[in-house]
Amino acid sequence: MKYLVKILAVMLVLPFFLANAARAESTIDAVMERGVLRVGFSTFVPWAMQDKNGEYIGFEIDVAKKLAEDLGVELQLVPTSWDGIIPALLANKFDVIIGGMGVTTKRNLTVNFTVPYDYNAMDITANKEKAGGLKSLADFNNKAVVVAVRNGSAGATFAKKFLPEATVRFFNEEAPAIQEVLSGRAFAFVSSRPLPTLEIAKNPDKLFRPFEIAEYKEPIGFAVRKGDFDTLNVFDNWILTMHGSGWLKERAEYWFMGTEWQELIPGD
Repeated sequence: MKYLVKILAVMLVLPFFLANAARAESTIDAVMERGVLRVGFSTFVPWAMQDKNGEYIGFEIDVAKKLAEDLGVELQLVPTSWDGIIPALLANKFDVIIGGMGVTTKRNLTVNFTVPYDYNAMDITANKEKAGGLKSLADFNNKAVVVAVRNGSAGATFAKKFLPEATVRFFNEEAPAIQEVLSGRAFAFVSSRPLPTLEIAKNPDKLFRPFEIAEYKEPIGFAVRKGDFDTLNVFDNWILTMHGSGWLKERAEYWFMGTEWQELIPGD
């Protein structure tokens, strides 16, 4: 009988113990106790970039600042190379990735994603001389056609899926990928909007958009360590609130449809 009582006591206490253990591992609890939200990101124009004073600005930066403000904590931005950003999150170098990261099944096996706070739309920038006669994705899906993309980006995912026969060259940053197209070593550069539009505006004599891409729309979410449902709950509801208030829409329109912010960043 004593053993039965002990077993019943353990069964009653265990759920509370497990619940407290789970909360002890909650990132959002650690953030609130620390008073600082650490955000990992990488530079993508106009998601995140440096202005003329060396300060980070962009859509992601606005999102991170607003989130920290609403949580009532300080913001610590942690610039991180894109190819190492998920391992850095898992190593607890920061609390969350807010960096234009597309939600994919492969990534979801490693991290948990929030509900989308934005969507990636693809665009293409082509060299007028090299790609003047190419009018469709089918035309570009050819081994003789060289396409430049940023490694690990939505553009890279798009190229792998829709241009499997093309020769795809991967770069760690956008600048050398774009330069590949400007020099004529590549036919085109595939990237999230609005970067291709901005590059065409700067180089109208060399670059053009051969067609609009309507085949791809990628959800963008915050990434957190797996199993952290307490943090996911807070972030999910914050995103839904920002959608409902129109704040995310207003910020997206400013950064992705406007041009005023270009005066804030260094010129070529």
